[in-house]
Amino acid sequence: MSTLSPAVQSAVQPMKPTGSYSSLEQLAAKATFTTEKKPQKPLPILSRPISKGKAEVSLSAFSFMFSEFIQYCIPRVTNTSELEKRLSEAGYTIGNRILELISFREKNYKRETKLISILTFISFTIWKLLFSKNADLLEKSTEEPDEYMITENQPLSLTKFISTPKDYQGFNCASFVAGIVEGILDAADFGARVTAHSMPLKGQKHPKTVILIKFNPDVIARSDLNP
Repeated sequence: MSTLSPAVQSAVQPMKPTGSYSSLEQLAAKATFTTEKKPQKPLPILSRPISKGKAEVSLSAFSFMFSEFIQYCIPRVTNTSELEKRLSEAGYTIGNRILELISFREKNYKRETKLISILTFISFTIWKLLFSKNADLLEKSTEEPDEYMITENQPLSLTKFISTPKDYQGFNCASFVAGIVEGILDAADFGARVTAHSMPLKGQKHPKTVILIKFNPDVIARSDLNP
């Protein structure tokens, strides 16, 4: 058995720790950890949830824009019917986009396939989105099986500050809302003709607004097959 020489033994010495060392527990106790939250970037407007009854647009600002739009349309039409048609067409495109927007934003949204369900959806969900309240009344016509009515006893907020020109006394600004409803129904595959009407209400200065919905025959036939 060979042994190391004294010279080699003196050269190979065990390493001794230099300085002071602490155990892992002591190091962990001394260590300080800071968890700083990074500022979150605001979500894009298309990714934000639908407002729950909170007005995001000033009513006075919207009324001003809506009034300007009516003033823009008046020189381009010759009678009240054409003016109401212009407003209805503008509302129609908005209705298409509202349904698409809700279907993208709301996780629990499901496509309505029944006639009563889509009307309830409009009277509650859409009305809250537009006017921060439910519609006053949803009813079916007792005379025509293809007609339904959404009634507002008080003037709608978007028509509250709109004055009607003398030459257009029969003009109804709610045709814009009727267009929105028609756009939503058409996008949901419930074809209908939607018009707005003002009807006197006993004991009230302002007339009530009735959104009259007349469904296409194929929609009624489909509804009868799947009540």
